[in-house]
Amino acid sequence: MADWATISALATAGGTLVLAGATFASVRSANRAARAAERSLLEGLRPLLMPSRPDDPPQKVHFADDVIVVARGGGAVADTTDENIYLAVAVRNVGNGIAVLHGWHFYPEPQLAVRDHASLDEFVRLSRDLYVAPGDVGFWQGAFRDPATPEFAAAKAAIEARQRVTLDVLYGDHEGGQRVVSRFGLWPRDDGAWMAAAVRHWNVDRPDPR
Repeated sequence: MADWATISALATAGGTLVLAGATFASVRSANRAARAAERSLLEGLRPLLMPSRPDDPPQKVHFADDVIVVARGGGAVADTTDENIYLAVAVRNVGNGIAVLHGWHFYPEPQLAVRDHASLDEFVRLSRDLYVAPGDVGFWQGAFRDPATPEFAAAKAAIEARQRVTLDVLYGDHEGGQRVVSRFGLWPRDDGAWMAAAVRHWNVDRPDPR
């Protein structure tokens, strides 16, 4: 004679197991969908800075001491006085999100792409946030203002000797995430101006592909 109590218990256990498997599969699928949606959202916020194109409009850059310099398309500015050094780069945001510029690190010599960027603690924080809209042009600016420092002396000597120099710029999206360090090489032109070229980009808050 069939043991209906045992059969019922086994059937219930089997149904529970099937339900658990279906729930697990559903949760995994939902998690994958959520991760895909998150990646899509972040992609829509992600900026990426490059030098502007030569035919882009020049960028007028105003410093706090009322000095104004002009960085033309694809170019940069590196001007020196006895008291100050003024730096600027015309950039284009080729990413999908607003770029908010945070800081910078200057090298008075060329830096190879294989050489890592400096620690973020060594970056100079911008006195104001600079914004570059997606698909639009803008600028980065920085200055040395203490002639007594070794950094000032090294930068002044390199610029006045018309040597190649390097600039690392730290920026992120408008929510403060997805930070990137972009390295720009600055080359002197024969006409006295400077040109800019992208060397490498590093992800700070996301896995780096290299």
